[in-house]
Amino acid sequence: MIRDLRDFIAACRERGVLHEVKTEVDWNLELCHVSKVNEEQKGPALLYSNVKGYRIPVLTSAFTTPQRLAICLEQDPALSMSQLSKRWMELTTRQLIKPRLFEQPPVMENVLTGSRVDLNMFPAPWFYPEDGGRFIGTAVYLVTKDPETGWTNLGTYRMQILGKDLAGCQIIKGKHGDMMLKQHEARGEVMPAAAVIGCDPVLFLASSTLVSAQTDEYDVCGALRQAPVPVFESDLTGLKLPATAEIILEGYIDPKDLHPEGPFGEYTGYYSGNADEEWPKPALRVQRILHRNNPIFWATTVGKPINDIHMIQSLNRTATLWSDLQTMRVPGIQSVYIPPEACGRYWVIVSVRQMYPGHSNHVANAVIASTTGHYGVKGVIVVDHDVAADDWDRVMWALATRFDPKRSAQIIDRGRSTPLDPGLPIEAREITSRILLDACTPFEWKKKPREIFMDRTVLQKVSERWNEYGFAGSSPVAQMIDRLTRPAAPSTQKKPGT
Repeated sequence: MIRDLRDFIAACRERGVLHEVKTEVDWNLELCHVSKVNEEQKGPALLYSNVKGYRIPVLTSAFTTPQRLAICLEQDPALSMSQLSKRWMELTTRQLIKPRLFEQPPVMENVLTGSRVDLNMFPAPWFYPEDGGRFIGTAVYLVTKDPETGWTNLGTYRMQILGKDLAGCQIIKGKHGDMMLKQHEARGEVMPAAAVIGCDPVLFLASSTLVSAQTDEYDVCGALRQAPVPVFESDLTGLKLPATAEIILEGYIDPKDLHPEGPFGEYTGYYSGNADEEWPKPALRVQRILHRNNPIFWATTVGKPINDIHMIQSLNRTATLWSDLQTMRVPGIQSVYIPPEACGRYWVIVSVRQMYPGHSNHVANAVIASTTGHYGVKGVIVVDHDVAADDWDRVMWALATRFDPKRSAQIIDRGRSTPLDPGLPIEAREITSRILLDACTPFEWKKKPREIFMDRTVLQKVSERWNEYGFAGSSPVAQMIDRLTRPAAPSTQKKPGT
């Protein structure tokens, strides 16, 4: 059972996918650089037990492989990213589960107030050379509450140390945290807020997910865990906070108290946040620090793909997009994928079993009209049912053999963008154009190209004789046979509207 960060670390260690770095490592650039080189090699999760000047260990590279995401979600480690996302979709569309109150939360083993509040007590890394400072919040989420409805939001916003009790927060316009901040400003109030660092890792996954307004991420996490999230109600802020968190920074955000923040080496692979180019940011005034005995600090390198952030965004955005398409009753969806290589957000691939003329175009347009796909997506590729959305080799083959630029490409002039998109000029990042690429053979063609297939009977014979050919191990034919042989005729289905 994984219920906190310690359980996840133990599970990774047990499966041999955790490496402990025992030699002294400097929090200033070195820790990030070691982690990034490890991630480029698709290496294990890293636990630094000897960070220069600190006794608190630091976890990085937690989610840089599908296997470790599966471990976190307590699913089969052999599942692909698309399959994991489908499982997420199935669990969260079945039934949400409310959190339960916990009387003696472990995170309150240590309560620091007054002069003891000092963010520099934690080994927050300086990640990249041109960053504006140390960032205490990369693997972090901010807990806030709707002052009218009581809806609790968990939102992932980067956090820079600006002072011993002050952390800048990049809460992007239109995010749920921004909506709540504006509500408090209209009421002439400061906003109670708490930053959580180190927790049940599924809470961090959900905090960066595009969950609908008025839906608590705690409830989503309950569905993913199939058990209520243990929380406690803070006597300082009134917020519901995770009982098994490693570290919580509690205080308030004044909507009128804005500060320069950044730059920061973002998940796009480019710096953002230059004080003279972007808006001043709100900041969390920390009134108290809660932490467990012997806390573990969690960080992610961000930067160019692929690291934790790209994998997380790929997983949860794929899952929520799949849920959106189901809710929109788009038929025939076989698989969905938002690749981590595309920063986990900018490109979407969908596989569909076509059932009527224009079906593939229906899918592409549904993606950019969905809750998940309307924000930041710049391109959609639709492929036929025989191509899995996360099979890059076959996706490129479909683009090469089933795509015609004039017939199959459609430009959409205006869509919602993100201010972190470096493909747009910094003064014009609210709107982006989009391209829809239809890499399907048109449903209505009477004469379709004849596709090559292998003989199923002969392939089964090959499978049986695999070791006779001198190959070691079990035959790979079982995993390939449906892709290499002629598919069975689809069952007769009614077309929409009939």
